[in-house]
Amino acid sequence: MARVLITGAGGFLGAALARQALARGLEVRGVARGHYPALAALGVEMSRLDLGARGAQEAGGRAGGGAGDSAESGAEGGAEVDALAALMEGCGAVFHVAAKAGAWGRWDEYHRANVVGTARVVAAARAAGVPRLVFTSSPSVVHGGGDLEGVREEDVTYPPRFSAHYPHTKALAERLALAANDAALAVVSLRPHLIWGPGDPHLAPRLVARADAGRLRLLAPHKRVDAVYVEDAARAHLCAYDRLAPGAPCAGRAYFISQGEPWEMGRLVNALLAAHGRAPVHATLSPRVAYAVGALLEWAYAAVGARAEPLMTRFVAEQLSTAHWYDVSAAARDLGFVPSRTMSERLAELAARVAGGA
Repeated sequence: MARVLITGAGGFLGAALARQALARGLEVRGVARGHYPALAALGVEMSRLDLGARGAQEAGGRAGGGAGDSAESGAEGGAEVDALAALMEGCGAVFHVAAKAGAWGRWDEYHRANVVGTARVVAAARAAGVPRLVFTSSPSVVHGGGDLEGVREEDVTYPPRFSAHYPHTKALAERLALAANDAALAVVSLRPHLIWGPGDPHLAPRLVARADAGRLRLLAPHKRVDAVYVEDAARAHLCAYDRLAPGAPCAGRAYFISQGEPWEMGRLVNALLAAHGRAPVHATLSPRVAYAVGALLEWAYAAVGARAEPLMTRFVAEQLSTAHWYDVSAAARDLGFVPSRTMSERLAELAARVAGGA
């Protein structure tokens, strides 16, 4: 039986990937920072490990720059690398899904989780002789604040600056991962956009909470954006697993992953609200005002050392006020990934699951 390891197996995407891998007959090992008895009950061999834990030396990196900064972090933390390598023994592939997401937090936390953690995964994969690494990235690594409409992977590069630590460190981590691609370790990066579906702990809960509090505003309801259902995002990873090999067309490349149906922002937000039994929202807010408020709140929160996320940040304002949808034909060509159902069909599925208490 083929064996794979999934970092971040306890997360939204990681758990969906673990379930699909098991269904295919793969032996699955999972790594996460917490306990996930439900996955263990399904047959996932779970281990607790913090990929970004502080080792004997401190990783480098600096806040504020762009992905042109050095992505070198060093895989310091020999104990963590050794532990990872032991878990990877006999694995035919590693899915590196674990990451620290969000729009607010300290640079060192994001850098350690996303950049240092990725360096350790690469080092451990080499030590264990793993031949394939599928890295989970994000389209935000190429979003510099303006509209991205129908762009292909080769059309865009990392921007010179980022408005949040998450896209910055994910860009550094993606560069690090893809640079590791060679004849011994084939690497591919997937960029799923706005993952949603049953059990979503991020997108839908935030929309619902703000709508319930009367604080949800649309910044650019007619701008189109991509999204991807969690089960399709997970399946894209298995498609990459099937096609990835040294010298394969996908080796050393990054791919946008979505449902392939960009929807207007207002339509998508209200469709997700409807699936959760909420009324539509039509109130709007000027993108310029939102960006200015975000900048002000970021300054105030940083000044007092607040750990809670501000109601608005520059990154969130940019994401909500710009178009970001992508040409996903390369994923179909090189990975064989085509979404299995439409956005409307998946939304109906989500509404049924929510109504049933899932």
